[in-house]
Amino acid sequence: MNEAMRECVRNCVDCHGVCLQTITDCLELGGAHAGAGLIRLLIDCAQICETCSDFMLRDSDLHPRTCAVCAEVCERCAQACERFGDGARMQACAAACRQCASSCRQMAMATA
Repeated sequence: MNEAMRECVRNCVDCHGVCLQTITDCLELGGAHAGAGLIRLLIDCAQICETCSDFMLRDSDLHPRTCAVCAEVCERCAQACERFGDGARMQACAAACRQCASSCRQMAMATA
């Protein structure tokens, strides 16, 4: 495993955790923060980040494909979180998602 892949795994693990924490915060805040679409996207993002890191850690030959999907989901999640400019948690989630999306795109292109 090279350094770029290790960094991507770390970004995926970090994003997974941030998304899970954001789900809890959003449910506690209620209202638009607890909307089904946002919660579903946060769950999707957390799950694909976990799956993507697992594929890389196993050195699966399919990891470039999971990285490509992960980048797409993370980008969508970042955009959704940015729409809630009212809280540090939402902005932190958007930043983690963007970081993960960036490294996953690099992994997907590097081995495509």
